[in-house]
Amino acid sequence: MPSLAEQKAQLRKEMSRKRKTLGGPDYAQQVEARFFSSPTLQAFTKIAGYWPIAGELDICPLLGSLCQKGHICALPVVKKKDHPLCFLRWQTGDQLEAGDHGTQQPQFGAEAIEPDLALIPLLAFDRQGGRLGFGGGYYDRTLAAFKGMKAVGIAYDEQEVEAIPMDRFDQRMDWIVTPTRVIEV
Repeated sequence: MPSLAEQKAQLRKEMSRKRKTLGGPDYAQQVEARFFSSPTLQAFTKIAGYWPIAGELDICPLLGSLCQKGHICALPVVKKKDHPLCFLRWQTGDQLEAGDHGTQQPQFGAEAIEPDLALIPLLAFDRQGGRLGFGGGYYDRTLAAFKGMKAVGIAYDEQEVEAIPMDRFDQRMDWIVTPTRVIEV
């Protein structure tokens, strides 16, 4: 039987390959519509998002709408390896700069925000809120550090699997939003 690390590595490889084949021009709008179909999700005021890379589902239209509706939005920044992420305020029109791991982030000096909701890109998910990311552990450390922050995994429907191999450090999502549904865990 493969170790937990080997199981995750194999699933990560398989789902990274699969995610590259997914997507479409209207998926970003569909995810935005699903998010706004949930009064619970709309009630959060400080929302951390992400700027999509490597086939991640595009949430830029959702972030723009959140800003327009008066929500405080932020994007993640890696300040130090093996530490939780920090979140810097971002709003439509703000310039971004290159960050670690090929990400885009707010410019130095942007206001630090402690979000109450984080939108998190996924490689894979299960219906129990298990998530698989790139393997750096940044979101797991962040969710463990920000105890009051709720987590919404963002994924294509085809990224669902029966069960994500998890250990005691892995953090579960509170919701998963896909182009067709909102799954409350």
